[in-house]
Amino acid sequence: MNNHLIINKIESIVKLVSNDVLLQYFSKVKAQSKADGSLITQADVDVQNAIKAELSRYFPEYGFFAEELTETELTSFFSENHSGYWCLDPIDGTSNFAATLPYFSISLALVINKETVLGLIYDPVRDECFTAVKGEGAQLNGQKIIRPEAPQKLSECIAIVDFKRLPNDLATKLVTQSPYRSQRSFGSIALDWCWLALGRVQVYLHGKQMLWDYAAGLLIAEESGCVSCTIDNDTIFEESLTAKKVIASIDNSIHKQWLGFIKI
Repeated sequence: MNNHLIINKIESIVKLVSNDVLLQYFSKVKAQSKADGSLITQADVDVQNAIKAELSRYFPEYGFFAEELTETELTSFFSENHSGYWCLDPIDGTSNFAATLPYFSISLALVINKETVLGLIYDPVRDECFTAVKGEGAQLNGQKIIRPEAPQKLSECIAIVDFKRLPNDLATKLVTQSPYRSQRSFGSIALDWCWLALGRVQVYLHGKQMLWDYAAGLLIAEESGCVSCTIDNDTIFEESLTAKKVIASIDNSIHKQWLGFIKI
């Protein structure tokens, strides 16, 4: 099965699970805290199990890595041999979902030979399905992403900045010396990447992203022409449980300005 047929199949799977499982819980589920302080709901678990069952049925050759696996399963995963694996965040934006804030998504990527070869992020509230195949561009609802003309100056940009997980000195600098026109923080990492890809915002900064947070979104953003790196100007993708501090921009010109501000 080629990558475009795989995209079509996983889109149908994700949309079915979104409708039959995820949205059935909306406004009807309470969140609980996990050991790391993040939230989980029964919807996270049921969505993950439903998608895993369907992926195992159609793609038994691939492993399965997802946020709500047990700690033992997560820590042992990369020591095992996999021809490839699915990387799933069953609900990206669980806090929003539990609070009935309509900004959350399902994020799914296929990783082969230590790189993401395709990614899909579905926003069920807006019925927006973002997809990308490595080297072939990004799409929204089956149409190539065509962005509006980007600003030429960082001072003209809208930023998504998650202040909660940034170093205090950097957060203070951003507040007191704001380099962009305005700033937002929405609460779904996967959708943040997609909105950057679309040009709804032009720069992005987040202090803690796990592989399941960024695997699909990073590919979608980069395939739309965005530029990204860690806050230390390294490659973001890594097969590990190491959290990444990421910085991204709509194009290379803006990225140089944005990274320059962060590094000063």
